[in-house]
Amino acid sequence: MRQGTDRIDQLLSNWWLLLVRGVIAVLFGILAFIWPGLTLLALVLLFGIYALADGLLALWLTFVAAREQRRWWPFLVEGIAGVAAGILTFIWPGITALVLLYIIAAWAIVTGILEIIAAIRLREVIEGEWLLGLGGVLSILLGVLLAAQPAAGALALVWLIAAYAVVFGVVLIALALRVRGWRDRYRAAHAAP
Repeated sequence: MRQGTDRIDQLLSNWWLLLVRGVIAVLFGILAFIWPGLTLLALVLLFGIYALADGLLALWLTFVAAREQRRWWPFLVEGIAGVAAGILTFIWPGITALVLLYIIAAWAIVTGILEIIAAIRLREVIEGEWLLGLGGVLSILLGVLLAAQPAAGALALVWLIAAYAVVFGVVLIALALRVRGWRDRYRAAHAAP
């Protein structure tokens, strides 16, 4: 039984990874709002940095989950999608707005689906996993909105992505803080007598 509690404790100990992802998303969103007249190249590079950082953190979660013998493949797919989207934006910085829009839309939909899957799996371990599921729904909604409105102006695209990043980041920060609280309660409840 101790091995199972060690795994849960380890999973809950990595709450800070969610916090880092949330802070990165909020910072990305704020930067996009501060500079609404960003050129397409600046938007590409800003998105590339965000997607790459988010993908690398998801890959880290892959190794943490695999080490703890948890389901790791959703993190792997999400990490590969984020890293690939980030690298593609750096390889072709002169990418057109339409292609960038579809890359962002596909990335948001894939990561949203994987976040919902992760939330469903977390339901077995913790309460309040709905915050991660809400983040997944927001990701999917962003992807669908971007794909449905490809003719939207660059400024509207920047603001839509910025709003999404801030809201999604706040959701991840709230989830991270809740997981940290669960970790403390879990440790107190399972402390050796």
